[in-house]
Amino acid sequence: MQPSGHVEASTRLLSAMLAERESVPRAALLAQQAAEMVSDGAAVVYMLDSGDPPDVPPVWTSKATAGEISLDDPTVPADSGTLGTLAQEQQPLVLSGAELTREDYAHLHARRTLVSLAYVPIIVNDVLIGALEVASFESAIDSSELRTLVNLAEHAGPGLVSGMLYEDERNALLESVSRLTQLYDLEKVFSSTLEMDELQPLIVSKIREVLDVQAVNLWFVKDEHELLLMRQSGNDPTAAEGSSQRTGEGYIAEVSDSNEPLLIDDDKDERLAKRNASAVEGGPFSVIVCPLVAHEKQVGIIEAINKMDGTPFDDDHLFLLNSISETAAIALTNAGLLQAERKVEILQALVQVSAEITSTLNLDRVLQAVVNHTQAIIAFERAAIALEQRGALQLKAVSGMTQINRADPAISDLQKMLEWASISNEETHVTQHGDQIDDPRPETQAKFAAYFSATGMRAFYALPLIDDQGRLGVLSFESSDPDFLSVAHLEMIKVLAGQATVALRNASLYREVPFINLLEPLLQRKKRFLAVEKWRRGLMIALGAAAGLFLIFCPLPMRVSGEATVAPARTARVQAGVDGVVRNVYVHEGDYVNQGAALAELEDWNYRADVAAAEARYSEAMATMNRALSQNDGTLAGTEQVKVGYFKAELTRARELLDRTTIRAPFNGVVTTPEVQNFVGRRLMHGDTLAELMETSHVTVDVAVPEDDATLLQSGEPASIKLESFPLQTFRGDVTVVSPESEVQAEHRVFIARVNVPNNLPNQEGIRPGMQGHGKVSVGWHPAGYVLFRGTAMWIWTKLWSWFGW
Repeated sequence: MQPSGHVEASTRLLSAMLAERESVPRAALLAQQAAEMVSDGAAVVYMLDSGDPPDVPPVWTSKATAGEISLDDPTVPADSGTLGTLAQEQQPLVLSGAELTREDYAHLHARRTLVSLAYVPIIVNDVLIGALEVASFESAIDSSELRTLVNLAEHAGPGLVSGMLYEDERNALLESVSRLTQLYDLEKVFSSTLEMDELQPLIVSKIREVLDVQAVNLWFVKDEHELLLMRQSGNDPTAAEGSSQRTGEGYIAEVSDSNEPLLIDDDKDERLAKRNASAVEGGPFSVIVCPLVAHEKQVGIIEAINKMDGTPFDDDHLFLLNSISETAAIALTNAGLLQAERKVEILQALVQVSAEITSTLNLDRVLQAVVNHTQAIIAFERAAIALEQRGALQLKAVSGMTQINRADPAISDLQKMLEWASISNEETHVTQHGDQIDDPRPETQAKFAAYFSATGMRAFYALPLIDDQGRLGVLSFESSDPDFLSVAHLEMIKVLAGQATVALRNASLYREVPFINLLEPLLQRKKRFLAVEKWRRGLMIALGAAAGLFLIFCPLPMRVSGEATVAPARTARVQAGVDGVVRNVYVHEGDYVNQGAALAELEDWNYRADVAAAEARYSEAMATMNRALSQNDGTLAGTEQVKVGYFKAELTRARELLDRTTIRAPFNGVVTTPEVQNFVGRRLMHGDTLAELMETSHVTVDVAVPEDDATLLQSGEPASIKLESFPLQTFRGDVTVVSPESEVQAEHRVFIARVNVPNNLPNQEGIRPGMQGHGKVSVGWHPAGYVLFRGTAMWIWTKLWSWFGW
């Protein structure tokens, strides 16, 4: 049976330890209690760290001290001195200070003479977890005091273990929170840009920073059997940017084929040996590799090499990299989509420019189209074309100039530079970064240093225009940005140059057609006319004069016509005014709705709660103000009046937000969104589109009028529309606007006359957007000759002007 003193000491210790949750405060209580149990004593509480990883030797770690004693180093090797003896025997020990040498307890630092030293092992569930070290400076520690210390250690052991378990759990939770925070921050960083050239180095640098590794490699899928190293952060002597790896050549291709993460933590692994075969030093001794997968499609591979602390990777590192890879894959996919969209836009612009170049045989028009319209594809500052004529190169067109002033020094310098570039049959591309001219030849560097200094340009690109008939000329682009041309731009310029060469050759040949081809048919007709009998010639002349008078003085209504396409007069996206989950949808695709009709409702319980809270605050403020007024308390009444105004505005705002939970139609029209009823249960953010609404009371019909007739059109002129869907009906309206810019349709340039047509038919049977037909616009009464032969006369006039050029 334990003595009452032992029980009382243990009870006090346990009561005090229950108030603390961590191991260090609990160890401090144990040390203080143990020091008090020995006359003029001091105590140290140690915890035994068994070593993690296993190859690290175990040590005693000081958790708390009490009394006139201290430690120079908080950690002591487990087999050192008196603590080593305790670790071996795991039994309470009492040692006399006279029998001990200073080396036996070298870990302790005490200024007084040590009389006695006691050690009590702290054992929980038959496992040694720590030790209690008690020093006495006046008298030897007797057996009674030793039993008390043993009793304290037995009762304190579970408390110390639970404290360490609590700390481990807390640290694990903090580590999880920290990791989630890192992942959230990485997601924000990766989502901060959609530029592929900016995103790739950002991904590898951030992953290297988070994992604290020697290098991070980003591999992209080049084709089905090959991976290409696109970006690298850090130092990896076994692979450089631009290197590739095919199926069967290494573990990168293995991960790509299996689509599963890979951890290699053994530096003797044969896959690492194969990787390090060509490296001098610093090669990988531990790697983690994860595939980048987004929307079930592999984008690439991310590889981390060698932890900076020299230890191998473990499953936690692989899990972290795999989590980061998901975010990185989505970011790379989005950037790739943007890159693809830009390529599509550039290709569309290239198609439009090509159509413009090949749509005419007018040489000047082709020249102007090449130097001006190509700016939709390339961000140049000056483009020019020079053509070879009679053995000399002549500057024919410069972007932004309708006429070339050859006396201008800038034009003269450009002419000389094009003559120099035309000597070679290869492309010329010279840039200047800082003071450095990017060309190996000194004479070229000197030439362009002077040219760039005079013009302010920093890049010059010239491409010869050559076909199977020989050299036609040279095309050049200039910019103050030395990097204004990418690889894609250079490829497109070559395509454009080929099309321009064909168009310029055709236009040149067309211009050189002999004029005799037009005169010969006229001379033959004259001979046949003179051979006719005299009275017949007179009759023919009279009929011709009558026809001439008819064409000059008889007015006819004139109309210009073109293909017609129906477009809605107005469409609108009906959007959510507040955030919320769609509770009900009251319409379907094709439903006709009136202005203000409810299309859908959002869950509004939180907004109703806000209204109720605002009404309560407003009512309370009103009551307080009225009470202050009734008590003639002007100060309080003024203060509450301000609150009433504020809460009234707050209530108005809350009611407005509540009203916005009902999404209404902005005008009369038809719902065009398919499956709009499936929005039920979906969360909409403020500004998200619920449905599209199309007005049907009237429509706009786009009539494509040929370019030659565009000058006759004016707003307000009447028009007639015949649609293929209504062959027996004619719809009438007025021209509202004529497009200020032409567009290409079926290799011809047209202007769009927009006609406003009332839709008087029932909604289900009325005019619908997308219908096609033919439209005619009345442009007034004109002489018959003008109406009948205007187009022919304009064509002849254009040809004569192009031939003679006055």
